[in-house]
Amino acid sequence: YGTVRYVGSVPPAAGIWLGVEWDDPQRGKHDGTYEGTQYFKCRHPRGGSFIRPNKANFGVDFLTAVKDRYGLDDKQDGTENTLMFGKKTVEFVGVDSIAEQQRQVRLNQLVDISVREHAVSRAGQKEEISRTCANMRHINLSKNLISSWETVTAIASQVQNLETLNVSENKMKFPSTSTSLSSVFSKLRILALNKTEITWTEVLLCASGWPALEELYLTSNNITVLERPDNVLQTLKVLDLSDNQLLDGNQLHLIAHLPRLEQLILRNTGISSIHFPDVGFGCKTKMFPSLKHLAINDNKISQWSSINELDKLPSLRSLQCHNNPVMDTEKNPETLRQLIIAKISQLEVLNKSEIPPAERKGAELDYRKIFGNDWLAAGGHWNPEKNKPNEEFLAAHPRYPALCLKYGAPEEGELKSQQPSTLKNQLLTLTIKCPERPEQKPVEKKLPESMTIQKVKGLLYRLLKIPGSELKLSYRSSKLEGKEVELDNDLKPLQFYSIEDGDCVLVRW
Repeated sequence: YGTVRYVGSVPPAAGIWLGVEWDDPQRGKHDGTYEGTQYFKCRHPRGGSFIRPNKANFGVDFLTAVKDRYGLDDKQDGTENTLMFGKKTVEFVGVDSIAEQQRQVRLNQLVDISVREHAVSRAGQKEEISRTCANMRHINLSKNLISSWETVTAIASQVQNLETLNVSENKMKFPSTSTSLSSVFSKLRILALNKTEITWTEVLLCASGWPALEELYLTSNNITVLERPDNVLQTLKVLDLSDNQLLDGNQLHLIAHLPRLEQLILRNTGISSIHFPDVGFGCKTKMFPSLKHLAINDNKISQWSSINELDKLPSLRSLQCHNNPVMDTEKNPETLRQLIIAKISQLEVLNKSEIPPAERKGAELDYRKIFGNDWLAAGGHWNPEKNKPNEEFLAAHPRYPALCLKYGAPEEGELKSQQPSTLKNQLLTLTIKCPERPEQKPVEKKLPESMTIQKVKGLLYRLLKIPGSELKLSYRSSKLEGKEVELDNDLKPLQFYSIEDGDCVLVRW
């Protein structure tokens, strides 16, 4: 794949040459200069070559590619138009027209069409697509030879009910002025423009023609600066800006008022911080009002303050944030996960893994204990009238007051063995009861909190002679009377469920 940058003679060689800049610069030999004369320019010093015109494939029209892709071209399929009856040859009249009608019917039945890598470069004859492929709704035109948005529009204008369009990996020219073609893309819901070299300004100029668009994919383009989308993209639910170097997290404020945006993908955009300055901690921002899913993995976020800020998002339910420097501040991945869960109150999925209620409770209780000594040192107190932690502590741990309201302030005894940024690892004194077997006397055991549920079942097997696979475990907390929490994951340790000293483990089978 390449772009023709020059057509003409290249002395002393005879004839016409094409000066080509390759998409893959490894194919090239020079920068468009030959024997001291510069015939064209390349972005890469060795990205260009000269080739003869007969070596170049300039592509085909859309319908030719469709027929080739789906085996519906005009070539004969080898069937004969004649048949022998004894010694007589009988010719079938009109076989060709019947075959053509069958081809037309099959094309008209196609709803989802992909001509990826089929060298499509032009629309073809006007109205031919609408006449031949009347039922198309989803078109994949990725990695072809389309060089302008006009070509895409010419194809789309013949598709009455177009819903999904993928024109990624076509190096295209886009309009430099606003073009309202709402009737062409009036039903378009999903649009992929990855690797098309489009800028955000060009996106906004075209967007007035996408009145119903819900999903927009813009990865690996020239998008470095965002602008506020005024009166466009108001129906957008999914926006993917991955692999564009935005660098500055404040750029996000410019797209923060898209009213219906539910999913924002910002993987590898170079952002180092996130901040919502319109409200303080404990309040919900007016920015991104509908945002449920956020992906900020593979970035340069290095401060926990950016994670704290995410708690301000009113609708956030799912977060992907791995491969950021801030994640390297905690060596234990389990602790890291608990810190993030505790900091973002409404999170239900973290790095594609669901957060069950028991895990949230455990994370919040541990967070409250881990930073309890810091809370006291900063002016925290068990007496509500004296509880006045300083601004520095509240900035680092904005959810801490809410966790104290939810579970109560950490007791002094809980904090003695705590060390900042490490989960407690101690022996728990637990009472083991069989509520449905009154003849079985309660047993008191000291178990390490790092012991998995599976190993607890192994211990109980030795005590009760009941196979572990038949055992169902739960526990009652001394602090939460009447509530029973099921120990439903054999691979998790006791500390995952926030079991504490003095709690009662219930065994049923």
